[in-house]
Amino acid sequence: MDIQRSILIVALAIVSYMLVLQWNQDYGQAALPTQNAAASSSVPGLPDTPTAPAALGNDIPSAVATEPSAAAVAPTAVSDQLIRVKTDVLDLAIDPRGGDIVQLTLPQYPRRQDRPDVPFQLFDNGNERTYLAQSGLIGSNAPDKSSGRALWSSEKSQYALAEGQDQLVVDLTYTEGNVNYIKRFTFKRGLNAECSAKEQQTKKPGCIDPSSYQVDIKYLIDNQSEQAWSGNFFAQLKRDGSGDPSSTTATGTATYLGGAVWTPGEPYKKISIKDIDKQDEKRREGNPNAWYKENVEGGWVAWLQHYFVTAWIPSKDSTNQVQSRKDTQGNYIVGFTGQTLQVAPGSKGEVGAILYAGPKIQGHLKTLSPGLELTVDYGILWFLAQPIFWLLEVIHGMLGNWGWSIIALTVIIKLIFFPLSAASYKSMARMRAVSPKLQALKEQFGDDRQKMSQAMMELYKKEKINPLGGCLPILVQMPVFLALYWVLLESVEMRQAPWLLWITDLSIKDPFFILPIIMGATMFIQQQLNPTPPDPMQARVLKLMPIIFTFFFLWFPAGLVLYWVVNNVLSIAQQWYITRKIEAAAKAAAA
Repeated sequence: MDIQRSILIVALAIVSYMLVLQWNQDYGQAALPTQNAAASSSVPGLPDTPTAPAALGNDIPSAVATEPSAAAVAPTAVSDQLIRVKTDVLDLAIDPRGGDIVQLTLPQYPRRQDRPDVPFQLFDNGNERTYLAQSGLIGSNAPDKSSGRALWSSEKSQYALAEGQDQLVVDLTYTEGNVNYIKRFTFKRGLNAECSAKEQQTKKPGCIDPSSYQVDIKYLIDNQSEQAWSGNFFAQLKRDGSGDPSSTTATGTATYLGGAVWTPGEPYKKISIKDIDKQDEKRREGNPNAWYKENVEGGWVAWLQHYFVTAWIPSKDSTNQVQSRKDTQGNYIVGFTGQTLQVAPGSKGEVGAILYAGPKIQGHLKTLSPGLELTVDYGILWFLAQPIFWLLEVIHGMLGNWGWSIIALTVIIKLIFFPLSAASYKSMARMRAVSPKLQALKEQFGDDRQKMSQAMMELYKKEKINPLGGCLPILVQMPVFLALYWVLLESVEMRQAPWLLWITDLSIKDPFFILPIIMGATMFIQQQLNPTPPDPMQARVLKLMPIIFTFFFLWFPAGLVLYWVVNNVLSIAQQWYITRKIEAAAKAAAA
């Protein structure tokens, strides 16, 4: 009968495993993007200057002193002929109507590892989502007005960074009256020709210049009129409320998705989708000043998602009004509007900002603007996560593989906490040694819990056992473990990073769920080395823990599961050694 039951359990486990594999094959892959249509619609209004009230509901601030009517800010259709620009790290489209970047993909970061020909799409204004970078000039005689955006022209409809060319400049031109405008986009080469294709693909340090994800955008104003020209430069990021396409966890958006800005008092101030919704609700209730606004010198505004960030970085010595709001189409906006720029008749002026659109590479973000590296959001334990990531980078520089680097880092952390772990395992070993005596007390006192507790405390005192000794060292280590969890989850360096054999991407789940099963097995073995709790209910719950944790870890990124497996194996070895040593000493004393 026992043999039949065992066979049935094994068969059920195999069938369950096959079902999970099939489910993962059918539904576990991220969907590939659909073919982009021409962007559906552009922007209704304009941003408000620091001296004018906000234009309620418009996606670009309004420069007029009074609120425009809905008819005055009808959406302007996106031009059919987008201007295509391609470098070795960016592939984007500029809409001549307004000169906004409405599409942008990252060729060096495929959407899926099994489809390297399909790049990850960051900006989109088509079928999948609305996410774009907007910039312009507003004011009474500026080209962007509440009635519509300027229609820019260019010499070509397609531009590409040529071989041997380190920089690509794309000029859009526009003339109104006797004022000539140039909107200049400057792009940089990213790939180091001295690196092999494999080194470039694996993002080896020095093989891809992070600054190549920057786009320098400038407005050159040539005022040939007889009147002084004045206007305000604005830049902003607009996105709808759709989910994070770069998230790799089963629960969807595991990391922060939303806006963030730099302020003097708070170098990383989150402005979440919920925050903007609350502001919009207050505005609808009659508060015209509900939108977030703050005057900031320098700084940045950004939109965050898993692994990638887009940010506008103005000049460090400029003062801008940072804003967040929602447009009439329900899109979320974070941006800034600069101070009024004056250009005298017959003179020229210049204004602009840097747009960063790419991976969250901490070292470069820090040099680009103070506080921007905090967009790699490690949560409240960032002060522990930052040195852990630094150490992981150092190890990777020596080993060249993120999987082996995680294993080496786990060993180092285990060695640092060796004394604490040893104290914990010694306490557990002593508890295991007195388990027969605890069982005898249970049989002696039966259901009399008060006498049972008193007898247990006397036994602990006699055997010099601290019942909390096994828990306290583990609690001390938990912040470090949680910080490491966020390092492995949030770092773009882990994205599509292979280890060995079937683990070709440490940032997504194990495709065959082998690591989670090994993790569950090691957890079960470790449990056998621990003393059995005197409470039968507690003992039954503990027996289920390896199964429950295995189920949870099925969809965890492989890098995280690898860390837990290595940590469990090292814990088993350490606990087995300490338990064996204490039990041998106890037998020697008894003899």
